Amino acid sequence: MAKKLDQIIVVDVEATCWEGEPPPGEENEIIEIGVCALDVATGQRLDKQSILVRPERSQVSEFCTKLTTLTQAEVETGIAFSEACDILKKQYKSKNRVWASYGDYDRREFTQQCQAHHVEYSFGPTHINVKNLLALAHGLREEVGMAKALALLNLPLEGVHHRAGDDAWNIARILAELLLKLRGIK
Repeated sequence: MAKKLDQIIVVDVEATCWEGEPPPGEENEIIEIGVCALDVATGQRLDKQSILVRPERSQVSEFCTKLTTLTQAEVETGIAFSEACDILKKQYKSKNRVWASYGDYDRREFTQQCQAHHVEYSFGPTHINVKNLLALAHGLREEVGMAKALALLNLPLEGVHHRAGDDAWNIARILAELLLKLRGIK
């Protein structure tokens, strides 16, 4: 099937995390997947979705809750990682569309978790690293975090930082600004 270039699927993940090393027997696992479909022609964000994922090999730490606001009780109401991947493939046609994230962390987390859980990778081969693209487009000496990128573009942070749905929404806005500027529309 040919790659669709009508939308870019912007993804952000939150994963279990600790202040230091994970406790024995635990590992980073995706606990929330944020998705925002971005219309390439108009730069409009089409939707925002947050998918809670139930961890199987770790617990949400106090540090993780402070960072993301997610609790163990909340993520236990989530769905299996394989079900979340199915949503991406069916609802967003993620295998046939370009996808983007802010940095390479999200791509690596998906790759690792798909391998660990023996789940088909949710995306096609084309990934846009918005963090890298922004730094290159603005001639920055180094990449900057999402909040700093929004400030650089004079855009407000919408929602709660480190909640995947809100972060995907904000990343899609950054990417839209870059694409529209590249095409001379902004």
